[in-house]
Amino acid sequence: MADQENEVTSSQPPAETDDGDVEEVELEGDGDPSAAAVAMIQSGITIGDISLTSQALQNPQVLAALQDRLGNIMGQSSGYVENLPKVVKRRIKALKNLQVQCTKIEAKFYEEVHQLECKYAKQYQPLFERRRDIVTGTVEPTDSDCEWESDEEEEEEGEAKSEEEKLVDDLKEKAKLAEGDKEDAMDENVEGIPEFWLTVFKNCELINDMVQEHDENILKHLTDVTVDFTEQPMGFTLLFHFEANEYFSNTTLTKHYVVRSEPDDQDPFAFEGPEIISCKGCHIDWKKGKNVTVKVVKKKQKHKGRGTTRMVTKTIQNDSFFNFFNPPQVPEDGSELDDDAETILAADFEIGHFFRERIVPKAVLYFTGEAMEDEEYEEEEGEEGECGRGCCGPPARNVRRLPCGEEEGEEGEEDEEHDPDWKPPAGGAEKPQECKQQ
Repeated sequence: MADQENEVTSSQPPAETDDGDVEEVELEGDGDPSAAAVAMIQSGITIGDISLTSQALQNPQVLAALQDRLGNIMGQSSGYVENLPKVVKRRIKALKNLQVQCTKIEAKFYEEVHQLECKYAKQYQPLFERRRDIVTGTVEPTDSDCEWESDEEEEEEGEAKSEEEKLVDDLKEKAKLAEGDKEDAMDENVEGIPEFWLTVFKNCELINDMVQEHDENILKHLTDVTVDFTEQPMGFTLLFHFEANEYFSNTTLTKHYVVRSEPDDQDPFAFEGPEIISCKGCHIDWKKGKNVTVKVVKKKQKHKGRGTTRMVTKTIQNDSFFNFFNPPQVPEDGSELDDDAETILAADFEIGHFFRERIVPKAVLYFTGEAMEDEEYEEEEGEEGECGRGCCGPPARNVRRLPCGEEEGEEGEEDEEHDPDWKPPAGGAEKPQECKQQ
């Protein structure tokens, strides 16, 4: 009893002093309340009606021990379901069978939704073709096509300006021209909407991360992006249409996605709707010296035995938007991918879905930046995650960013004996290994 009294005072209600204050609990640990609190928490004693001093609660060691204790408790089964009678567990199995049937109905629902998408895609098609013609300058929109409420409001605001405000605006405009903006001013007689899709991509954070500086001149030749839906097997194809250019001979680059909308027999309760299960890109016919998906690097190799050095040239993968058309292939035999390939495919599937759901249908809103404003509001509404419930993280940003080694033209040293590509020269210089676009 004496030992117990030395550790902690009785759990009886604390006595009040004459001043009405509650007496503090005496804790062991040579006057250190944090040590006693840590020992109490780690030993499994519940806090209950024992009052810790404010000093102990503010001690980082105490808080860390408390968090560790609570962390071990969270997520553990209470044991309630496991200890139910067999007759009740039997009924639970019946409920699970009903849930499987519900999942199959849900899968059927999504199949019919996809069929509706295919049906209504045909109705969208003439509108998207009209958009393409206006963007490329093939047709000029009529006055009635160009009527828009916001433009009228801006004109009314302009008419309401005072003479002084108009004068200030004129002076500002002249100042800009004097600074050299006149040279950069776009010709009023320009056809269509220049750099439409490049601007769309750069205004979308998810896609902008993929676009490198050396991609931009190529994407200026992009005239349209469309989606073709396939009913059986369920899926869709993204089509990137290009005008004739100096980089490759293809007029269309494609990316096909296969979608599955059926529960897994081994884990039916994991079904949450259609999911992309694989994708396939296309071969790009790059013109000589124009392939931006590879780059040439020079390295200095030193022979470990002789001490001599030599320069070798290698062709390696380069960061580029056009790596999007050369994704890792999902093994048909069901074997698992390595971690890097899984990460790339997960980001790729997200990007493909984003093109289908957001970029293609709402391209003009990304061009003007209005779609980005809407996304910012959505992020503010759900700070813990994309859906606002804390269960979704932010979309993957770092896509197709595999390490590429040294920068072009940079020299590095490595031993010939440790270079897997090194072969002793036989009568001449070795030809560098080529990297082909798949």
